[in-house]
Amino acid sequence: MPDARVQAAIDHWAPRFVQAGVDYNDFLATTARVETWEEWLGAWCDTAARHVALAREAEERGHRRSAGEAWARAAVCFHFAKFVWMVDPDRRRAAADRAVDALARAHELLDTGAERIEAPLDGGHVFANLRLPEGEERAPLVVLIPGLDSTKEEFLLLENVFLERGMATASLDGPGQGESGYDLPIRHDYEVAVAALLDSLDGRSVDLGRVGALGVSLGGYYAPRAGAFEPRLKAVAGLSGPYNFAEIWDELPPLTRETFTAKSFSSDDHEGREKAAALDLSGVAEKLDKPYLAITGKLDRLVPWEQTERGAREAPGGTFVLHEDGNHGCANVPYKTRPLIADWMREQLG
Repeated sequence: MPDARVQAAIDHWAPRFVQAGVDYNDFLATTARVETWEEWLGAWCDTAARHVALAREAEERGHRRSAGEAWARAAVCFHFAKFVWMVDPDRRRAAADRAVDALARAHELLDTGAERIEAPLDGGHVFANLRLPEGEERAPLVVLIPGLDSTKEEFLLLENVFLERGMATASLDGPGQGESGYDLPIRHDYEVAVAALLDSLDGRSVDLGRVGALGVSLGGYYAPRAGAFEPRLKAVAGLSGPYNFAEIWDELPPLTRETFTAKSFSSDDHEGREKAAALDLSGVAEKLDKPYLAITGKLDRLVPWEQTERGAREAPGGTFVLHEDGNHGCANVPYKTRPLIADWMREQLG
């Protein structure tokens, strides 16, 4: 029988893995091999390694697309190997680096045109993958903002939804996220990361007069926060974002609290809770007078739907959508949320 942490990961995040590109059969087979949380990273890295082998075999045969698809599967497996795994920082970093490298190879072989962006911020950098839609000059831009335990390596399929509607995407690792999180801790004023990214994109083939942002989970706090203070954002959307992260601290899974504590550079759970209190839309949502779409699921087991609804209610430009059958991030009904957000964003950005 899997231990409590393994079971919690399975119960909370199975749909999320699949919508991000993990094959469902891989999810079943890999989690079946894991009984203790310490085994989680190794099992998922083994699964990723099988896709790496398939990718290299396809490359040797000259099958670029098959190789690229295999590298993309490897990337999400490496990503989910370490996403809330705080057991061994060195092994976690190694898996994270392999996720970055695997996705870069996938972009190259799939001819996505992705460009790596590095923007300086407070002695470190924020990192992003920029992609442009075909046939669009000076396309509007959507900044895709991960949550607590997600990174830009999780967003390949999400990017495609916006690209197919003529919008460029920039999947961002901000403070406390992915590659940026090695030097920069989580911070409540996420608008500084968005500003650094947009500054770095000045003069490129995107229309910085038409910029939106979508944040998922904790990114559903970051996006409206950034929208309230970064004037270049013209519209923002959030999926299952919290209103005040400290208010739900005691109900969060231990894995989530441990991840926040580590990524906020806190010494213990108590300090983590104190820093979580700064992630608060009180007094902020009322400043968000631009279009704001907040979506969540009534079955969300991580962030109660009322938290997401409160931010939308207080924002002058807020619209709230509740899916009765949706879970956290509505990962189990992406066919409802992703087209809805992408179509809405295209309407707002013109």
